[in-house]
Amino acid sequence: MHRIAVIPGDGIGPEVIEQALLVLDKVSSKFGVKFEYIFIDAGGCAIDKYGVPIKDEDLELVKKCEATLLGAVGGPKWDGLPGNLRPEQALLKLRGGLKVYANLRPAVLYDELKDSSPLKKEIVSRGIDILVVRELIGGMYFGPKGREVKNGDEVAYDTEVYSKSEVRRIAKVAFEAARKRRKKVTSVDKANILESSRLWRETVEEVAKDYPDVALNHMYVDNASMQLVKDPSQFDVILTSNMFGDILSDEASMIVGSIGMLASASLGEGRVGLYEPIHGTAPDIAGQDLANPIATILSAAMMLRYSFDMEDAVKAIENAVKIALKEGYRTRDIYTENCKLVGTKQMGKIICENI
Repeated sequence: MHRIAVIPGDGIGPEVIEQALLVLDKVSSKFGVKFEYIFIDAGGCAIDKYGVPIKDEDLELVKKCEATLLGAVGGPKWDGLPGNLRPEQALLKLRGGLKVYANLRPAVLYDELKDSSPLKKEIVSRGIDILVVRELIGGMYFGPKGREVKNGDEVAYDTEVYSKSEVRRIAKVAFEAARKRRKKVTSVDKANILESSRLWRETVEEVAKDYPDVALNHMYVDNASMQLVKDPSQFDVILTSNMFGDILSDEASMIVGSIGMLASASLGEGRVGLYEPIHGTAPDIAGQDLANPIATILSAAMMLRYSFDMEDAVKAIENAVKIALKEGYRTRDIYTENCKLVGTKQMGKIICENI
């Protein structure tokens, strides 16, 4: 029996989570394992119900589970709230409370979706298989922040802070991941301008000495954003900070066809993890059976891999997704001519049948 905290969230979150749970139920019957789901409100829906992004007691309940599966939180409905009461605060509390400091975001271009990539065919033909390793509980998102009045003018600040130990532990995650892939790490920073990036670069180089079999190169974030479009095939593992990783991983998601295809895993020291698609709540299509559930389904697969060590089930899910794509089934975001247009529920059903 595995205990999973399930946070459907806002917008399309409940729709895509529903399909991921159907896939997990199929895995349960196929592989003889049981899952217990503990449903938690977090994000905008929790603000509407309780006045806070996530209740303290619910956060404690999440901590008692082996893993957390999250849909998405936020939306324009809550944009006018003060920063400490916005839905995204639930994410920060979950990440900090679970102490998941390493966010793994794979960006892989399936052969069947090459036409969905906005890049030129000659670029796409080289292949895209990138793993973004993003530091998750440090940097500007967690550093000192506030507002004050200076010389009669209102000033706001968010501070980028990293310790050597924080950089060292996320760098180790990246190098270990690279050893299982193509043995190349590209560390992305802004060391020509930022002191925090200079510490980052120095520490990454120190860690690299323990991994002589892995090639390391450095890239400024502005250049990295350009190179991702120019030649994504040059990247294997991208190691970067919280804010830079947030931006670059979204860019990586679009060059492989759709943000609706990319899963993520947020991990700490043990097996406890937070698993979520990298897309947002998409309120414009919520409740219309239009959302792509594949990213959430693949996030559930990552949960089976990293928290439950069920590699056979992971391969079954990943293969089921590939079969669905090979057979031409597409949700609207990845649809191209001569394919079979399906909705959220139908895509989930097809993937379940393929397991």
